[in-house]
Amino acid sequence: MSKKSVEESQADAVARRAKGEFVRGVSGFRSVLGEDADFPAEPGRYHLFVALNCPWCHRVTLARNVLGLQASITLDVAFPSRTTEGDPIEPNRWEFNPMRIASLTGTTLPECTFETATGQNFRLAKQIYEAEGSGEASVPILYDKKTKRIVANESAEIIRMLNAQARALGSTIADDLRPNLYPAGDENADLRRNIDTLNDQIYVGINNGAYKAGFSSDQAVYEAAFEKYFDTLGALEKRLAIDGRLFLTGDSFKEADLRLFPTLYRHDPVYYVRMKLNGARILDYPNLWRWLCRVYALPSVADSNSLVHCRQGYFGRSWNNVVPLGPFHPMPYPEAYAHPELAS
Repeated sequence: MSKKSVEESQADAVARRAKGEFVRGVSGFRSVLGEDADFPAEPGRYHLFVALNCPWCHRVTLARNVLGLQASITLDVAFPSRTTEGDPIEPNRWEFNPMRIASLTGTTLPECTFETATGQNFRLAKQIYEAEGSGEASVPILYDKKTKRIVANESAEIIRMLNAQARALGSTIADDLRPNLYPAGDENADLRRNIDTLNDQIYVGINNGAYKAGFSSDQAVYEAAFEKYFDTLGALEKRLAIDGRLFLTGDSFKEADLRLFPTLYRHDPVYYVRMKLNGARILDYPNLWRWLCRVYALPSVADSNSLVHCRQGYFGRSWNNVVPLGPFHPMPYPEAYAHPELAS
C-alpha cells in the first residue's frame, strides 16, 4: 500500500499549520488483523468505533457492509458534533452519547450509541486511547473485545485487512458473490498496481484535498487544493467515459471505488458549501454521477452512512452551528442518489 494513499507527509507540519495549512496527523496503531499473532481473524471478536459524518470512518463502515461483516463486527457510533467548551473532560472530542440532541432534527439521532466494547462505558473516544497510554483521539478504531486492545486506527489499512480476512471474520456473503476489493495473486498484480495508482490520486486530490480546501486558512493553499480537487474530478470523469466502464478499474467494485465514494457522497449536500468546493456539483459530471448512483445502489451501501449525521457534524462545527437545509433541487439528497438519470 502506497504511503501517500494512507497518510500525509509530516515534514514541517508545525510550520505548515502555523501558515494556515491543514495537515492531517498520522495514526499510531498499525497492527494487521490476521497476520499479527495477537489479533487472529475470528468471528465476533472485533468492534468498530466510528462517527458517521467522518469520511474516513465511512470507508470502514462501507467495507464492513459490502463484505457482509455486519453480524460479525459490532459497531458503536459517536454523535456527529464534537464535545463543546463546557464538556467536563475536554472540548472538541468524539462522544458516545445517544442522548444528545441534534440541532438539525431537534431530537436524538437513532444511530448513535453508548460505548459498548471496552466494558468501561467510556464516553469519549479519547478515553479508549488513554486506556492504552496513547494521546490520540481519532476515529475509526478497530478494537479487539477479547484482549481489550486497539488493533488499528488507520482507515486505509482497516479496509484492506477486512477484505483479506472477510471469510475468516465470518462474512455472511458467499465467496463467489462477495466483492474482492483488492485481489491477491500474481494474476492480479496489474489490477493491484492500478488500484494503488488510483488510491494515490484520489487520496491527494479528493479525500485529503477536500480537507485542504475546507479547513486551511491560507488563500493560496485553499486555491491550490480547490484546483487539484476539480482537476482530479475531471480526470476521473474522463476515465469513466473512455469505455463506459461501470467502476474505476473495470466492471466490478474495488478498493479505489470504495475510497472515492465517501467524499463524492458528501460533495453536493455538504462539501460544496462547507469545504468551499463550489466549482461544480458531482451532478454536473454525468459519468461520475452515474457511478455514484451505481455504488449507492449496491447492497448495504446506503445503510453505511447518514447525510443527517454529515450535515450535523460538518455544519455543527461552524461558527454559528446553523445547518443548511438544502439542496432540494433537482431533489433532496440522498434520494437523488437513486436517480442516475438526473445527470445532464
